[in-house]
Amino acid sequence: MAALCESFTLCGLGPSGGVGLGGGLLALEPGPDPDHVLLTDRGRTATLFKVSDQKPLGCWSVKHGQIITCPVVCNFETHEYIAVHDDKVLRIWKNKDINLDKVFKATLSADVYRIHSLPNGGPVVLFKGGGVRTLDVLLEAPQQEIENVISDEVIKWSEAFMEGQQPVLIFTTEKDGDFFVYVQKLKMNSLHRYKLEQQELSKPLSFTAYIKNQIITLLCLYSNDSVYKVLIPLQQNTEEEEQILSKSLLLNLSVSGSVLKGTSFVVLDKDHVAVLGSLAASGEESKECLTIWNTKFQTLQTSKELPLGTSGQLWCYEEKFFFTHGKVLTVIMYKCETSSLAAAVGKLKDSQTPDVSSFVNWNTLGDEELVVSLQSQQSVALKSESKMTLRSKRNTVAKVQPDTLSVGQLLLNLKDASTTAFEDELRQLMSKAQMPDFQATIGCVITALINRCKTNPKYYPRNFLLQIVQTRDLSYSLCPDLMAVALEKKDVHLLQICLQRFPDIPEEITYACLKVFLSISEAYLQRIDVNLESVICYIDIEFNNKEVKTEIVENGFNAELEQDIWDTKITKETHLTSDGEFCPVGPQKAALLNAVLHSAYSETFLLPHLKNLPAQQAVLFLRYLYYLYVKCSEKINTTLPGIRSPTINQIMDWMCLLLDAQFTVMVMLPEAKELLSNLHKFVRAQVRFYSELNKIEGSLRELQRLNHQKDSQTYSIEVLELI
Repeated sequence: MAALCESFTLCGLGPSGGVGLGGGLLALEPGPDPDHVLLTDRGRTATLFKVSDQKPLGCWSVKHGQIITCPVVCNFETHEYIAVHDDKVLRIWKNKDINLDKVFKATLSADVYRIHSLPNGGPVVLFKGGGVRTLDVLLEAPQQEIENVISDEVIKWSEAFMEGQQPVLIFTTEKDGDFFVYVQKLKMNSLHRYKLEQQELSKPLSFTAYIKNQIITLLCLYSNDSVYKVLIPLQQNTEEEEQILSKSLLLNLSVSGSVLKGTSFVVLDKDHVAVLGSLAASGEESKECLTIWNTKFQTLQTSKELPLGTSGQLWCYEEKFFFTHGKVLTVIMYKCETSSLAAAVGKLKDSQTPDVSSFVNWNTLGDEELVVSLQSQQSVALKSESKMTLRSKRNTVAKVQPDTLSVGQLLLNLKDASTTAFEDELRQLMSKAQMPDFQATIGCVITALINRCKTNPKYYPRNFLLQIVQTRDLSYSLCPDLMAVALEKKDVHLLQICLQRFPDIPEEITYACLKVFLSISEAYLQRIDVNLESVICYIDIEFNNKEVKTEIVENGFNAELEQDIWDTKITKETHLTSDGEFCPVGPQKAALLNAVLHSAYSETFLLPHLKNLPAQQAVLFLRYLYYLYVKCSEKINTTLPGIRSPTINQIMDWMCLLLDAQFTVMVMLPEAKELLSNLHKFVRAQVRFYSELNKIEGSLRELQRLNHQKDSQTYSIEVLELI
């Protein structure tokens, strides 16, 4: 799964859409450090920004009358900056340089298209005629003749990579509607030219590429709202002048009748791409937006509408998107998880959940029933074979073991048996079942128990069911009626175990469990056996202390000093103090709610059910989530102690889900007003606290940088003051 996270403005843009007074943003390149980026406008200025602090660290401009024609890049080996203005004039400078008119200057013999800086390979210069030189070779003789590789072709895009110790440059050109691809291996001085397979009524608008295992994967965004993939092997044995590259469809940029008119895109990982463009549905006005697509499952993962418009340019560094939005340069952080079917259709369970591979392997089950021998106490495993093979195999077994019965036939024979005999036979059946059909047999046993519960309302083998669920690796799919009956009987302990162990519970059942847990009284729960291992290490079970503590907790907050934050009055009717010291629910109910927080879900399917949650239960649930949030914030590592305790991400996800689903109720309900106010103030205080930590971190890094620049042989005493 992929998701867009928080966003912020890096800097304002000039009247023409660029930094300063330029005529638009020419490019954005990585800076000398991981948190730095270089912005070049379509005029005279280049600016170095520190992204986390949202502030410029340096700004350089060429003289009036001169124009920067090539994006400024950083030489990662020397920490120098390289720019080209007026197509041929090369400039190189360092951080301490202020006036570009006084830095190194070299006039080249040909027009430069782009400079690519490789972390381990140095800068590579691509000329408009297709010639390529490393910066070192170029500086030895700036006026050296540059060959004209392409004739009457215009370069549209270029990129450089390191394949081992070999710098590789790839660029595309256009001539009379035809597109060509050039691959240049610098050390071997080999150049290969290819022609892109033509696409009727459409042409490529944008390119991106990556290299892996000696193969360049070129992705092309076409005007027919599709992304195509082209594979180019680096090892070429043929000397043909021109080869035609075939392409394959990777992604259609359409979903639910809406089509994305992409302008630029980037690759995030092997299964995700981000596309910037205009999303339009039939009969509706198009809206510019940033989208993330899963190429493996052909799905739109997430999107963000950009109402102020963009320039159509998109850059991506260090899990951050950079693009112009209106008159500012916006940064949006994102995250991409491993692409899998479970992640595509819903949230994955946490790492404490047993591996799904331990559940039933459906490929081992045929259309025939499981065969169990009552005499030899061995089961015959059915393999993934054809029906004819299965039948012939079953007939063979029947000849050898005439008393063999199928599970279905055995359960049918036990239909009218007494309760004691019925359960004894089922226990005996489970003891005989062997892999690989073990889970399926257990599923049949539970189904038989549930069917008897339905026909006889007074019958409910609670202990037997608990024993099976606790000792066997099952799933909701194997026994779909189990949790429904447990909900009807309000067997909260069994529901808790199912929530902890089943990886595939539908959102409707998860919501039903939540509603039952919130509605049951504390007095009733105190008489019920509930697993408290997820709460016993952090919850305050005693509620007799009604004083608000004023000790300084580890994150620096003090109850007396932060009166603006903690202004809730404690009352005798509630277990929750103003600083979240006491839990609003008892330990039994808290343990049950923790099981819900750990369950897997998809926001799309869970949100409609949460909207039906009664107002009082919604407020109680939010109070508990707020209590957990405060508890997590007391510790620097934001991790609650105990086994199966909720994580900070689970708490925040559920809190956001609940507020989204119950927004109107929370705003209108008087008893929720104070809670929302406290939540808002606490989050604001947390943001302020972490903002100060970021400032301290930045100051310490700057001091560390300055310390490295000093002569280690000198001795000095310094007094540092952090304001």
